[in-house]
Amino acid sequence: MRIALIQTGSPTGEDAAARRARVGRTLADLPTGIDLIVLPELWAVGFHHFDDYTAEAEDLTGPTVRLCADAARARQAWVLAGSIVERADGGRLRNTAVLLDPEGRVATTSSKIHIFGYASREVELLSPGDTVSSAPTPFGRLGTTTCYDLRFPGLWNELVDAGAELVAVPAAWPAARLEHWRLLTTARALDTQTFVIAVNSCGTQNGVALGGHSRVVDPWGEVVAEAGADEEVLIVDIDPARVGRTRTEFPVLADRLTDYRPLRRTEVTA
Repeated sequence: MRIALIQTGSPTGEDAAARRARVGRTLADLPTGIDLIVLPELWAVGFHHFDDYTAEAEDLTGPTVRLCADAARARQAWVLAGSIVERADGGRLRNTAVLLDPEGRVATTSSKIHIFGYASREVELLSPGDTVSSAPTPFGRLGTTTCYDLRFPGLWNELVDAGAELVAVPAAWPAARLEHWRLLTTARALDTQTFVIAVNSCGTQNGVALGGHSRVVDPWGEVVAEAGADEEVLIVDIDPARVGRTRTEFPVLADRLTDYRPLRRTEVTA
């Protein structure tokens, strides 16, 4: 399986239409034989461009999804369109990742569960998602979480229970916490014995430096490939069958309790 990780920036001063045009050219220039293309979180609007969220919100037939659907059909590839500011039911806005099949059809969506509030207006502007799912692909079941969701292993346990064997993580992770990014992407791959395909933004948005260093981590927690800090297309070959072999050879998931609530809690006092 060949994956293209599209690490791109969303610089202040470049509007969403211009950015889509630029990324569209990048998608058109990809080599043949790509099976899965993954883009970052809110790349079209730019995660830190909070004042633009309402104006740039779109539904699943909007310009960002259409661009990625066209790329999926042209390349006969699966495309994780990063995430969009989705205008959902009742006018609510959500940070929604969209997976498209090779015919450009929406295979599944996943809205960010954990809304980020630290030095961010996301918690003010967006509603959290309420669904965990994975989609069948020829390479195994593909799940999605977004950026801050990396910090919550309980959510990842739910992804495993939903059948995920590969997990794509679109992100806008800051450079200031780059080592957390590396640690958490490795830990989640190791915890869940999945391939983690983590695609980060880069450059600067509204004065915040993004970390780049998109990466693929295998089910043993080994880094298959990692990008640098700047815009880059990282093309990576993996063997999806490694997930099943790892889970058979070292069956940690079979030993995991699925419900820890019955365990007694004790507090030792001095």
